[in-house]
Amino acid sequence: MTTATTPEYGLKELQLESTLGGMGKETVRDVPLIDLTDFENRRSEIADQLWSAATEVGFFQLVNHGLDVKLVQSAFALSEAFFALSNDEKARFPLKKGLNAGWEFMSQVRPSTRTADQKESYQITLPHMDDLWPNQTVVPEFQRIMLDFEYRAWRLGMDVLSCFAERLGFARDFFTKAHDRSLPDYQSTLRLLHYLPMPEEDLDESLWRAGAHTDFDCLTMVFQKEGQGGLQVSPGKDAEGAGDNREWSSVIPRDDIITCNIGDMLMRWSDDQLKSTLHRVRMPKPGEYRGPRYSMAFFCQANKEVMIETPAGKYPPISAADYLLQRIQANFAEARK
Repeated sequence: MTTATTPEYGLKELQLESTLGGMGKETVRDVPLIDLTDFENRRSEIADQLWSAATEVGFFQLVNHGLDVKLVQSAFALSEAFFALSNDEKARFPLKKGLNAGWEFMSQVRPSTRTADQKESYQITLPHMDDLWPNQTVVPEFQRIMLDFEYRAWRLGMDVLSCFAERLGFARDFFTKAHDRSLPDYQSTLRLLHYLPMPEEDLDESLWRAGAHTDFDCLTMVFQKEGQGGLQVSPGKDAEGAGDNREWSSVIPRDDIITCNIGDMLMRWSDDQLKSTLHRVRMPKPGEYRGPRYSMAFFCQANKEVMIETPAGKYPPISAADYLLQRIQANFAEARK
């Protein structure tokens, strides 16, 4: 909603990072549910709901979003087939340093936990996929279906971002142009994620499936499988807490719902009106499902050469490439302390 070599998402405020390792308090909170039915005719109403959710919470869920559940399930099935390959086979498609494309295994260490996330991932970033696609004999139909899914996820993300663009005083297609799929500096990413199974006898309370963090991008869209929970959010004022005083709410997975969050890049682009929100994937509790957990996330991240210039000028202009590098360097500097 992430790799050690090119972690796309880190923590929003570095001064908070040392306080995020605590378990915190779990509470029940509704994540705003936004119905995208008849999007074009209901654009104004939907934009109001998106703006309210993004300025007050930073997290929201999309229903009736137009992405066929069968397509999502097909993508999940192929993701599972890829991760079922041996590590030696998956190593033929290694993560390309600095390009966020390819496979990695337990290589991301969060500043919030100081331990490696208990997961592996495969990143699809279009300009850098040469030699990274498993062929028809390895995972049949993988490339075709994933490319189709990537496009449809991008299209939906641009619809959502178009609503924010107009509220910020930009042209409706402002963010669509900023995330142009046809350009070589395109850097939006579809990430397939496999969180490792956690047998109860092997439970280590110091580990996390994904430590607390915010995302570096503009908008993250997370696809989850029913029955495979763990995603938690700490929105709004609750994110001001520290360690064990922080409040966390679980996001119940549903096949037909997409969970979205604002990232740091859009928070900056909006002069901090839109809120980038802390989230994490916790380990299973005793008695809970402890098998593998699969999710997919699409990260809408502006093309490298696009300039991030805020409406009110709260921040100086910066290119998306430099902003991303700044966030990565800050994240690693904190992780090394």
